[in-house]
Amino acid sequence: MTVGRTWGVVLTGLHGDLVEVEADLSNQTPAFVIIGLADKAVGEAHQRVHNACANSDLPLPRRKLTVNLSPASLPKHGSGLDLAIAVAALATEAPMDAASLLQTAHIGELGLDGRLRPVPGVLPAVAAAARAGVRRVVVPHANRAEAELVPGVEVFGAASLRDVMRRHGLDVDPVEVEPVPLATLEAATAEATPDLEDVIGQSDAVDALIVAAAGGHHLLMSGPPGAGKTMLARRLPGILPDLDDAAAVQAASLRSLAGLPVTRLDRIAPFEAPHHSASVASLIGGGSRTVRPGAIARASGGVLFLDEAGEYGAHALDALRQPLESGSIEIHRAGFRAVFPARFQLVLATNPCPCGNYGVPRAECRCPSLAIRRYLGKLSGPLLDRIDIELSLQRVAVARLRSGDGSRVTTAEARERVVAARARAARRLHGTPWRTNAEVAGSWLRDGPLAPEPAVRRPLDDALQRGALTLRGFDRVLRVAWSNADLAGRDRLEVSDIGRALYLKRGARA
Repeated sequence: MTVGRTWGVVLTGLHGDLVEVEADLSNQTPAFVIIGLADKAVGEAHQRVHNACANSDLPLPRRKLTVNLSPASLPKHGSGLDLAIAVAALATEAPMDAASLLQTAHIGELGLDGRLRPVPGVLPAVAAAARAGVRRVVVPHANRAEAELVPGVEVFGAASLRDVMRRHGLDVDPVEVEPVPLATLEAATAEATPDLEDVIGQSDAVDALIVAAAGGHHLLMSGPPGAGKTMLARRLPGILPDLDDAAAVQAASLRSLAGLPVTRLDRIAPFEAPHHSASVASLIGGGSRTVRPGAIARASGGVLFLDEAGEYGAHALDALRQPLESGSIEIHRAGFRAVFPARFQLVLATNPCPCGNYGVPRAECRCPSLAIRRYLGKLSGPLLDRIDIELSLQRVAVARLRSGDGSRVTTAEARERVVAARARAARRLHGTPWRTNAEVAGSWLRDGPLAPEPAVRRPLDDALQRGALTLRGFDRVLRVAWSNADLAGRDRLEVSDIGRALYLKRGARA
């Protein structure tokens, strides 16, 4: 055989494409050429493959070797094609099972000693191969647990190139090598979700948090340091419903693309809390050659928490406006376009001024008025217009520190209410493309089959007439009102639901 063929996978964002890797020998000056719109990382694969084969006692043919990556018009990037290129190149002369090669996708980077190194994005790559009809994949040993999360695919975790060759019928002696471990960017052990019962004396804020969870609404909390803003935000994922199969796979795939460890499907909603020094690229994603998901993509299906929002750059905050509306983020680079999901709940927490004491009883604020305006001006009007619930918190008084007053709500109780409210919303929205109140189109809310009666929506009409609300804000208040109704077990909106939603939009004071 002078032509060897097998399969690899190329990722563009979260989307994967199956790539046919074919190698051909010709009687010309010995060389190793890779064609098919390969980037620099793929172009350098010839040297990694050459050394890995030589150090594995699997020498390449001493003729001109041309490797074609098809379709040729698809941009190829990253080192995940190393293994497929090596297998196809060796198959040009080595006696291997051609049928086995054509039924298997190979994913992995080669070290110079012939060991397979783990690569990011194995889960979405294996899922893409499965969708294309491939039922066998070979991945680095460290990525095996991640690849096995895709059902219906036979996964072989190989430690070295020799292991792969033996898998395809080549008669070589086994050599024991130490698999390359998975280098993680964070600890693999997950922290326990904190309980909502720990929150003391912020009953209005807890109620607003439950409303936000019931409808998937965005939330802004303003208050002095120590009022409990971060404490509340970190308890929001615990009261959200468990992720379904599709959402869990999506969340795990995004973690994999970001280079984070993935060993199981986590059903708890993801929680991302980037530091206020984060750049625009770290929030929305980016990269010059290989695009990585940003915080908003990793938070998709869960919560994006921006603590100390007044310290973020205005440009970084305004970059969130388009993803908040569309639920996705498109990253354009020369030659390709990557699309990531961005359907997250935004939670903002900010102090009322740089020192945090503005408006706090018996506290002194020495911030100049210009500094206060500049600080709060980071939250632009268009961004605030996309916020459904605004809370103004105060520090808890000594009299409210009693733990046995019976007013505290546990995470289990709140979660039960949220799950019931979401089930009611799902029944109401059956037959529509929406699942939660926060996703429903404004036109459907205003003019659809369940549009509120004129007498019920009169407070909203008055606020719109006075200019206190924009039309976008009008629709967002309606969405929150439906969440109030779902929590109360009602099938139609009442004036009290609208009034409570307006109260939450304009800023509740606990």
